[in-house]
Amino acid sequence: MLSSTNTLLIRAKQLPNKPGVYIMKNASGKIIYVGKAVNLRNRVQSYFMKGLRDHKTNQLVANVVDYEFYLVSTEEEALVLELNLIKKFRPYFNIRLKDDKGFPYLKIDMQEKWPRVQIVRSVSSDGAQYFGPFANQHSIKRALEVVKSLFPFRSCEGKLQSPLRRPCLEHDLKHCIAPCSGKINREEYLEIINGLILFLEGRQKQLEKHLLRQMLQASALQQYERAAWLREQIKTLQQAISWQKMAIKVNGNKDVVAFITDHDQAIAQVFFIREGKLSGRESFSLTGVEQESPSQIMTSFLQQYYSASTSIPPLILLQHPVSEKSILQRWLTSRRGSAVKLRVPKQGPAAELLRIAVENVAKSHEQSRIKHLSQPQTLEAALEELVTILHLPSPPERIEGYDISNTQGTQAVGSMVVFENGNPSPRHYRRFRIKTIEGTNDYAMLSEVLYRRFAHINATSGAKDWAHPDLVLIDGGKGQLSAAHKTMQECGVGGIPHLSLAKKNEEVFLVGSSKSIILPKSSPGLKLLQRIRDEAHRFAIGYHKAIRKRESINSVLCDVHGIGPKRRQALLKRFGAISGVRQASIEELSQVNGITPHIAQSIKQIVG
Repeated sequence: MLSSTNTLLIRAKQLPNKPGVYIMKNASGKIIYVGKAVNLRNRVQSYFMKGLRDHKTNQLVANVVDYEFYLVSTEEEALVLELNLIKKFRPYFNIRLKDDKGFPYLKIDMQEKWPRVQIVRSVSSDGAQYFGPFANQHSIKRALEVVKSLFPFRSCEGKLQSPLRRPCLEHDLKHCIAPCSGKINREEYLEIINGLILFLEGRQKQLEKHLLRQMLQASALQQYERAAWLREQIKTLQQAISWQKMAIKVNGNKDVVAFITDHDQAIAQVFFIREGKLSGRESFSLTGVEQESPSQIMTSFLQQYYSASTSIPPLILLQHPVSEKSILQRWLTSRRGSAVKLRVPKQGPAAELLRIAVENVAKSHEQSRIKHLSQPQTLEAALEELVTILHLPSPPERIEGYDISNTQGTQAVGSMVVFENGNPSPRHYRRFRIKTIEGTNDYAMLSEVLYRRFAHINATSGAKDWAHPDLVLIDGGKGQLSAAHKTMQECGVGGIPHLSLAKKNEEVFLVGSSKSIILPKSSPGLKLLQRIRDEAHRFAIGYHKAIRKRESINSVLCDVHGIGPKRRQALLKRFGAISGVRQASIEELSQVNGITPHIAQSIKQIVG
């Protein structure tokens, strides 16, 4: 009797060699995956043939009992149909934008006598202008808060047939110019709306020039009140966009797309560059990304985001290359109406812009994660879970985390971070310069750090800065935990609960257990341990880099006659690294305390 996989393979071999879209179903008839193919036969049968497959594909195939397909004329048609089906059915095994049903947009209908700015959930072909999509309601409300102070448009409903005797509170708050009570004529009101549209399109420079012309014209006509109002609007505009100036020079209109993965989720951000300035950014979450390549995640995000976007620039800078780039570019070009290029920059201003975007995504995600972990209910759940996992008598009040950092055994350092009741306590952090170990031996270095740390318990009788911890977390696996356990026993503190967390598979190792514990990815206890481990790593790396920088400048400056430890320290404080000293002029070097023009000249001769 043929297995279901063999049956599906036999059917797949009869598929046409044409472009199309295939949908895979499970035993209950639910669609669990949608894919597109240049050649349906080759693509679909590849799922059911013997060979190497990743874990996610194996899981998919194990659940497939049937499939259907659609033939299309072109690869672009396949892309569009795939997008529509993913949005409609939200299959489990596809990468999906979270909550992508009905992203909010701003709508301005210039056909109205007194146009309003509305929040809507879809784009219609009704002649109105739409801006978005925005990530969520909070994001769009934040945008409106900015533009309301610049452009006091009406947000009330109704057709304003006859003037009201008194405007509403929005006018008192200077959020509306009150056309309802005749405080402005239609021509002037449309000027405000047109300015708002320019702002939302990212054309602030053009808007600023337009407002300046209006102000000068009003002044020439002795309309001083209007001229003063326009002047204030120009000032507000300049303040609103001052944060957009970037240290690097970029020209034109472009989007920059970057993301960071976190297990089965990815956080993507789109940065909007308009007329050389950063005009805003939006963040989106994707699910179903685990075991997917960066290229596939980027491709899926671009397809889903730009299928909903009302603004597609001529250039999109990407953190990772996309699959089927030519198809995607043709599809974007057809949506925009003119050429769109996708590029992964490797050097120059564009690469620097991308680097900034990637850093922003990472920092934003870290801040969001920390904010979530800092919620009282989350911390309480995390600490209670640790009680269960480690069989503790009560939730640990003080948790210490340890890590080692070195470069092939050189400039080795150790870090100790302290979390009290689940929150970091930086004033109790400590760092250690490894003194007794030479060469690469992380276990011995960890032992030295723990010996030195726990010596303080007896020496200070539990002083606050070196208080008795309730739990010790080691960054590493079985080996690191074994070394820590032996050292703590020798120090007489072996009774303090201790464990290690290995980064590769996020495995928790406990003393006396041969097997590791794999906690659910959503586990609050795991997330707290990860945060402590990552903080110990960050603190160790920071100290290690500082030492490398200091020793780099010291080693070079030792050859300069007249430069001792104090002057080297002064140069390090002023210029940060040897590269900073190398770039400094003789005049700048001479401004450092203790550096004469003669010594500065010697520095330039040796350092360069």
